[in-house]
Amino acid sequence: MIKDTVKQALRDLFPEPDPVVEAPAVEAAEGEEEKKPAKKKEGPRVNGVIERNHAEHGYDIDVQCNPGELLAVVMILDKAGFFLESITGVDWIKENQLESVYDFSRYDFDTCRVVIRTRTSRSEPKIPTISKIYPGAGWHERETHDFFGIKFDGHPHLVPLLLPEDADFHPLLKDFKP
Repeated sequence: MIKDTVKQALRDLFPEPDPVVEAPAVEAAEGEEEKKPAKKKEGPRVNGVIERNHAEHGYDIDVQCNPGELLAVVMILDKAGFFLESITGVDWIKENQLESVYDFSRYDFDTCRVVIRTRTSRSEPKIPTISKIYPGAGWHERETHDFFGIKFDGHPHLVPLLLPEDADFHPLLKDFKP
């Protein structure tokens, strides 16, 4: 199955994170309500591969990587016959980061959707282009650059796609004011 093949190839890129152990629920005495464990505050996500429930999330494999690892991850999906659905951005203003999100899928009936996330600083938002692997990514990267200001290093023609050529703003940044 393609999902297992891709998952293993992606996991080879990342060391296994420490397993997350949840506190067990405390059994209640008769007549008391069951006490739920205190919700632990989650820290920033560690780079790596997470298998997701497709029915719940809409995808099967979730990869978070550094910008320097992006091309290696994308090459694995290209070799496995995935096509690029979309690229978009997310402004994590409190963390002072921008995230680029890539959605990949397959044409055949061995369904598997993969999402790749990579973050960069808001002050110098640079991510390598994947347009040399997926030429159609060029349009998506231009759109993401328009709206979030993420610069795709090595892009052959990173000019505005939807905004005016003289636009010096990125309207989907959370601190954008028209």
